[in-house]
Amino acid sequence: MARVPFIGRLLWFEYIALFGSLILVLLEGIVHVITVCLLGVGADYAVAEPIINFCYNQSKIIFYLFIPSERPYKPDSQAALATSIAKASDFADICALFGYEPEEHIVQTGDGYLLGLHRLPYRKGETGIRVNHGPGSIRKKVVYLHHGLLMCSEVWIALTHEQRCLPFQLVERGYDVWLGNNRGNKYSKKSTKYSPASNEFWTFSIDQFAFHDIPDSIQYILDVTGQPSLSYIGFSQGTAQAFATLSIHPLLNQKVDVFVALAPAMAPSGLANRIVTSLMKASPDFLFLLFGRRSILSSTTMWQTILYPPIYVRIIDISLSILFNWKCQNISSYQKLAGYLHLYSFTSTKSVVHWFQIIRNKNFQFFDDEVYAPFSLGVSERFYKPVKYPTRNIKTPIVMLYGENDSLVDIDVMLQSLPRETIAKPIPKYEHLDFLWAKDVDKKVFGHVFEALESYSTGFQSRGQVNGLIVDTNGDSTSHRPAIEIKASERHSGHSPQSKPSSLSHV
Repeated sequence: MARVPFIGRLLWFEYIALFGSLILVLLEGIVHVITVCLLGVGADYAVAEPIINFCYNQSKIIFYLFIPSERPYKPDSQAALATSIAKASDFADICALFGYEPEEHIVQTGDGYLLGLHRLPYRKGETGIRVNHGPGSIRKKVVYLHHGLLMCSEVWIALTHEQRCLPFQLVERGYDVWLGNNRGNKYSKKSTKYSPASNEFWTFSIDQFAFHDIPDSIQYILDVTGQPSLSYIGFSQGTAQAFATLSIHPLLNQKVDVFVALAPAMAPSGLANRIVTSLMKASPDFLFLLFGRRSILSSTTMWQTILYPPIYVRIIDISLSILFNWKCQNISSYQKLAGYLHLYSFTSTKSVVHWFQIIRNKNFQFFDDEVYAPFSLGVSERFYKPVKYPTRNIKTPIVMLYGENDSLVDIDVMLQSLPRETIAKPIPKYEHLDFLWAKDVDKKVFGHVFEALESYSTGFQSRGQVNGLIVDTNGDSTSHRPAIEIKASERHSGHSPQSKPSSLSHV
């Protein structure tokens, strides 16, 4: 009998949580209407600009009124660079601040989406030469980086110090660096079949990323560079997409020589906020009713425009604390100013619903389209169970680097679903976003990344090799072989997170 009041209180709280979330979604809808009025199709920017400037200035006044202890960012070089990065309009503008010239590529997926790829083939002062472009060109190992949920390729380079920027450091070490983008985000909002204004354009989840976006991007890169394989570095959902695509594309494992997973995400244990947890338990139809069937949180770009940047930074910090219990203390205030303004990019509501299903079921599964009546026999696992990604089938060597304070990573659960040879390395005191922007990310993380690339990725066995590149003067193909071969007798049992080869134990 004592259980009834407790269950009643629990259900009552969930109803309150759902009601609160409905209020928040209605607020989001109002903001979206304002966004359309100010910046929508056909709006005159000359009319909208004074309104935007007014909101910006008023938010600045309010910020210092309520937080008088705060001072404006000092006019030093670091503040100037952070402001320049925050205001940069795109990937190329950020690269220009550091003296790099990127290439922009477009790949068409098998289902008609056009994805933007960014390439950094040249070191500083190395432009004017040909890289991975046939006979007579410089040959370099290829590295592909992929972003996380609600992000784009800009998050990899929006850093206030060049030595903390992984793509730039890879370029300087002699790699041909490519950065991908998911369908629907800032650089991939185009399709040959559907308009972004239609619901059909946004009908995608992790399944489509795995079946099309990642394998098609990789194949395009290998076709352009003429290389037999590349190394993959993913962050957060970028790791989940790699886990998924490698598990269902056996031949793709031969084209990815090593997979480095930063802040890996596959089956998160849950979220810290009970309101979001209640939403997570709701049916997909209810979530689509709340958030719509197109892009999710699309008004974020308006908030970035009209709010004084320190306010926007505070909002992001508070949101991350409420949702995930992250403190973000390893990221400097200047880095937050530079990075947070590039943190959001568009994605579908369906992809977020897919994550809710994964978390609710504690299973790294395909999107579940089934909707059952309350007493349907189909809800029983005896008759139906969502298809799980067969991640144990992955043959590509996996090196996972995860934060000990990251609430989204349950490393023991992940290792049980991955091949026995998988390596997991904890980074003390690190949270999720620290793998992108922490003050000491170059010291705590980059060494492990470089070691994994050099140990597992196929190298050019040729005389005169320097930092992974050679000049191919005769066009002959070069032999490739793994630098390290893990024998079956050397595999680690029990999947301990500390299990790793000796070459990775001291970095």
